[in-house]
Amino acid sequence: MRQITTAEIAKKLQDNQLINIIDVREVEEVAAGKIPNAVNIPLGLLEFRMNEMDKDAEYIMVCRSGGRSGSATQFLENYGYKAVNMVGGMLDWDGPTE
Repeated sequence: MRQITTAEIAKKLQDNQLINIIDVREVEEVAAGKIPNAVNIPLGLLEFRMNEMDKDAEYIMVCRSGGRSGSATQFLENYGYKAVNMVGGMLDWDGPTE
């Protein structure tokens, strides 16, 4: 499973790189703050919303601590998607939130 650090993501955002972030936390968790422009798809709904995703794009998966996003990354990889797990999750994120 490929992984990326919070610092690497913060740098990409700072450099205005186009990245696709999917936050797999529950709606209530995301209400407390998410990475700007991240799309919320709770882990339990991911398999039902894969059709909204482009297999040619890369997706950075985010959750609270990195466990659920790791599961999401492996799940998507099994279906041929390009996914990367954000290590440490939102607990390690010290960048901007919305």
